[in-house]
Amino acid sequence: MTGAAAAQSLPPGVQLGMSPAELQAVLPDAQRVARPQRLAGGLAGTFRGGPAAIAGLDFEPTFYFAGAQLRRVEWVADADAQPDRGAAAFDELLAWGRGRFGGELASRDPGSRYAAWVAGDTDVYAQLVEGGRGASVRLVYKARQLRDASEL
Repeated sequence: MTGAAAAQSLPPGVQLGMSPAELQAVLPDAQRVARPQRLAGGLAGTFRGGPAAIAGLDFEPTFYFAGAQLRRVEWVADADAQPDRGAAAFDELLAWGRGRFGGELASRDPGSRYAAWVAGDTDVYAQLVEGGRGASVRLVYKARQLRDASEL
């Protein structure tokens, strides 16, 4: 698998919903994180994988678990040193997403671009952020959570 494909697809054998032991079995080089990043919904980024290159950026994957199930895989690349602040990498992810999933739900605000797709029970999105904290590009696969209207 090329670096670009690795940064755009779940690694071979990785599936949302798998356990930490199953992740380690299919990605023996994944490293446990000493201080996991915590997100809403009880998600903890407990494992990291090796970087994958796309459009001149090194994307590092983090694997987030909740309730002993893989619920999110997030690739992030620092784009501060890039003359285009990550725009080419985002455009490459956008073209890949369109080819794989079809048209995107997109937004563009000052300092941010976002494109999202739905693939079965998975939400996939790409994001370019430029601001005071720096520039970064991210690609996220996460388990889709449908809500009842009474929960809104």
